[in-house]
Amino acid sequence: MLPTVAIIGRPNVGKSTLFNRLVGKKLALVDDTPGVTRDRREGEGRLFDLEFTIVDTAGYEDEDPDTLPGRMRMQTEAAIAGAQVALFLIDGRVGVTPLDEEIARWLRSSATPVVLAVNKAEGKQGDNGILESYALGFGDPIAISGEHGEGMADLFQSLLPHIDGGAFEVPDPEAPDAILKLAIVGRPNAGKSTLINKLLGENRLITGPEAGITRDSISVDWIWTDPSPKEREPDEEGNIPPMLTERRVRLIDTAGMRKRAKVQDKLEKLSVADARHAIDFAEVVVLLLDATKGLEVQDLKIADHVIQEGRALIIGINKWDVAVDGSGLFKGIRAALEEGLSQLKGVPMIAVSGLTGKGLDQMISAAFDAREAWNKRVPTGILNRWFEAAISANPPPAPGGKRIKLRYMTQARNRPPTFVIFGNRTDELPASYARYLLNGIRRDLDFGAVPVRINFRSSKNPFADNS
Repeated sequence: MLPTVAIIGRPNVGKSTLFNRLVGKKLALVDDTPGVTRDRREGEGRLFDLEFTIVDTAGYEDEDPDTLPGRMRMQTEAAIAGAQVALFLIDGRVGVTPLDEEIARWLRSSATPVVLAVNKAEGKQGDNGILESYALGFGDPIAISGEHGEGMADLFQSLLPHIDGGAFEVPDPEAPDAILKLAIVGRPNAGKSTLINKLLGENRLITGPEAGITRDSISVDWIWTDPSPKEREPDEEGNIPPMLTERRVRLIDTAGMRKRAKVQDKLEKLSVADARHAIDFAEVVVLLLDATKGLEVQDLKIADHVIQEGRALIIGINKWDVAVDGSGLFKGIRAALEEGLSQLKGVPMIAVSGLTGKGLDQMISAAFDAREAWNKRVPTGILNRWFEAAISANPPPAPGGKRIKLRYMTQARNRPPTFVIFGNRTDELPASYARYLLNGIRRDLDFGAVPVRINFRSSKNPFADNS
């Protein structure tokens, strides 16, 4: 496990900008508006040959614990308590403020070592802030610029005593025990953060009655204890690997996704874009519905985006503990899904409650099953025997009296399963016949409800005129 560095500071001092630089990607939302970051976000940081987990925290504000800023501060305090070192950031252009002094007093009372950095200190703009920062009592400050990358060598030297280093784990993404990347998506206030907190058994994510609390897509690594582990298939040497009881999951909480026409605020647009980005990098996506509101058109649009991106989809009906006429609701949602998602039948639907924990083990188990199908490769021999039987039972049509001949097929890739069929005049093959093959693959080769793709390739005519 890598050592942890937590960035702390008041709002708008550039914590997220520095976080993005250390992870080498624009993971955290950045804007001039104070208070953009709310939950704490983790990433794999690297500074020269130092490797560590970097945590971006919400701006520290002295507010009542029952308020949203107060709940944000509690998340920041938890991040500092679990870190090997706290990176205390102040704004060199503004200098030391009363809130900076309040944070410094709190950090001095904690057991976590502190490295003081003066951000936005490019050129001479931060000179006054650097001089003022000595009064905070953390020794010599480091002058840096998270935006321009200045002072990174000095930051390296200051973090070095607190970090032992380590190697990044590079697991096989197709191994049965590989970490499952599971994104939770849905409309605002569907209960996504509450559900993840229930899975984790702690208040890791900020929740509350306010809609749209979550802004960044927050990932949290977690170990799920499988209550009913399945026997595993023998390996090439005939040995049966032990059953997995503890399985690794990376839970990804996302911002609520409203109808595009209703999204006017710049930060909400960034949050929705971040949620879509999370879908792109997930393996399995749980679309969380609110049982008190049922299925809406926006839910179908989100589901369609997940399918178009080739991700395995699961429908979770949350707040089942307060649902009225659960049986009728379940059947109604199933019927609406079958009609609205005609391109993918049989998507798993699970009734859950982020408050009581109902159905959560079933949901995680279904996610692992979906990933297994999403990762699946069919041996070429089995695939072509199925293909010959399929075209024998229902031969391709002959538009204009000219026969379309399909010769063979192969699986080009998995994640999602993608097949290529070779033949002649495949561009004239009707969409209905392609659906026939697609549905047959999904049904007969046990791909379930994961997205399956078929591409057609026409063989080149050797007698065609090349002049």
